[in-house]
Amino acid sequence: MRCKWSEDNDKASLVQCQEILEANLPAIKALDGFQSVNRVVCGGCKDFKIIVTLDAEKYGDWENSSFAPESVILDALAAVDGVSSIETQTFTFMEM
Repeated sequence: MRCKWSEDNDKASLVQCQEILEANLPAIKALDGFQSVNRVVCGGCKDFKIIVTLDAEKYGDWENSSFAPESVILDALAAVDGVSSIETQTFTFMEM
């Protein structure tokens, strides 16, 4: 999940993005096949990213559950004043 945050009001939208992530961490960590969750913040391009990694063989099950709790997080981010360009993306990681 990725969105843009604003520097307005002393970066209040960034603070709220972090709070949304923290509120949903238990549900993310409870995912079957969970490996890790990472948060990326870029101060230059104003990106806030949540990256969830799980076992590849469990991906289909997560997809069948509509990637829960993704919709809860996306709805919460959409309600934050100063957050824009909310997107999701599927990709793989490979350590080299």
